Amino acid sequence: MNDIRLFGELFWAFFKIGAVTFGGGLAMLPVLDRDLVQAKKWLTAEQLVDYFAIGQSTPGIIAVNVATFVGYNKKGVPGAVVATTGIVFPSLVIIMALAAFLEGFADIPQVQSALRGINVVVAALLIKAVIGLGKKTLAVPASFFMGAASFILIAVFNVPGVAVVVLSALYGIALKYQRGTEA
Repeated sequence: MNDIRLFGELFWAFFKIGAVTFGGGLAMLPVLDRDLVQAKKWLTAEQLVDYFAIGQSTPGIIAVNVATFVGYNKKGVPGAVVATTGIVFPSLVIIMALAAFLEGFADIPQVQSALRGINVVVAALLIKAVIGLGKKTLAVPASFFMGAASFILIAVFNVPGVAVVVLSALYGIALKYQRGTEA
């Protein structure tokens, strides 16, 4: 009976996240942090950041990848299926409903204004999430250095994100190896 309850909680948690967040995976980060890390304590902030990093570097939608990882972490393959279904289901229903009215929908000035407003809110949520996670993950000097270097490589030198992710992974492995040999 406890398993059924956890499956229901997984589905409902990700259903709510999928239903109320706009703007893709990064826009979901503050909601994932609030619901999964702070409220449910299913993950630590570090695990969420790790899942997000893996989700960005693997094919597919970030939010779906994170839901799959969390579900798998909680209840194996069945948990992954339930969490993934939960996060995808609201979008599927909304897209099917909008498809019926799609003709001319995007040209309506009120719709365009609403979407511009949503974009502003998503940007604000992203800034809040970056600051919050930055405080948690950049406290270690090596992490702060990698974050600053990554930002400079991408923003100033236009280095592709994939290359920065690979370099960051190699840097992390080198640090872990260095710490392992010093002990």
